[in-house]
Amino acid sequence: MPEYFQDHMPGNVCFGCGKENPEGLQIKSWWEGEEAVCVWQPQPKYRGWEKVLNGGILATLIDCHSMDTAMAAAYRAEGRPLGTEPFYRYATGTITVRYLRPTPIDRPVTLRARVLALKGRKARIFCEVFSDGEKTAEAEVIGIRVIEGEQARDERFASSKGD
Repeated sequence: MPEYFQDHMPGNVCFGCGKENPEGLQIKSWWEGEEAVCVWQPQPKYRGWEKVLNGGILATLIDCHSMDTAMAAAYRAEGRPLGTEPFYRYATGTITVRYLRPTPIDRPVTLRARVLALKGRKARIFCEVFSDGEKTAEAEVIGIRVIEGEQARDERFASSKGD
């Protein structure tokens, strides 16, 4: 069984990736080599048209999978296990989605993300979406690390006081 990034994000109530949001999308992302993968099964309530996934839901899947990939990549770059201090969380700076064809709602959606660049607090991620092996969308997403754990926050506060 893969190690899911979302299992290492305590208190996460995000609609897309929050393990602690029972009404959310509940995505699960994991590493396959250098790619982060997520397979998600749409439900009829997420339709845009009768047989097509809503574009906003698709963008949410891309967004959350990409930000969780950025987080996991930051841990990986530091040679640390997921969920160790300082905790990292990323927020979307920009997302540019290209919808290439309708994404069917009656079969699983596979997202594959790779890190294009990781420097300081900024991550650039490229994410592709597939349904039955056909690419239906792709996106470039910029993530900014916005949470660095209690220890890092305390250190920044102490240094800003001139200690």
